[in-house]
Amino acid sequence: MYIRAASDHSLLVSLGSEIARETHRDVLRLTRLLEGLAGVRNLHPGYASVLVSFDPLRADPRALEQTIRRLFDEAGHMPLPEPRTVEIPVIYGGEGGPDLVAVAAFHHLRPEEVIALHSGAEYLVYFLGFSPGFPYLGGLPASLATPRLDVPRKHVPAGSVAIGGSQAGVYPVASPGGWRIIGRTPLALFDPGRTPPTLLQMGDRVKFVPIPE
Repeated sequence: MYIRAASDHSLLVSLGSEIARETHRDVLRLTRLLEGLAGVRNLHPGYASVLVSFDPLRADPRALEQTIRRLFDEAGHMPLPEPRTVEIPVIYGGEGGPDLVAVAAFHHLRPEEVIALHSGAEYLVYFLGFSPGFPYLGGLPASLATPRLDVPRKHVPAGSVAIGGSQAGVYPVASPGGWRIIGRTPLALFDPGRTPPTLLQMGDRVKFVPIPE
């Protein structure tokens, strides 16, 4: 563990340097340990780190750093809850998947083969970010890793299922974006009237299920 000041009201806790499931478990474990800690305003987990935002009037950064280290050491390898598996139906290609053919051509595959590979994998929600409820998913088959668009789109519809480099994701709300869109889901990944508002949570497993338009 390496901790450094990220600002006058935040600490960056680094737990590794690679995207790996073991590191993810440490990130998940630490995030849950720090939830509700006095003086902590917000937690921002990443692939191998947690950004801890705190109230400088209620928490001393040096004391907070010691507390973070103590909690993590004491927790050791505490068991984590059994992860949920969430199935996400996807209409691949067509108007909702404008990049499917281009992704297939990039890998010298047929669109049907891309769909089979993409839907045949199991994904892990490493964390949520970018926009409310956007899941950064690990587990994309290496044979589907595709560079982002050179020029991002100004508008990507909510529910767009995408590939960005070696990552997969789903746009929960309409926004700009440069990932390759291969399909769309009718599920709402973010609903501010729902508790919790995000369909997916860090640590969930995800399966994409092809459905007809």
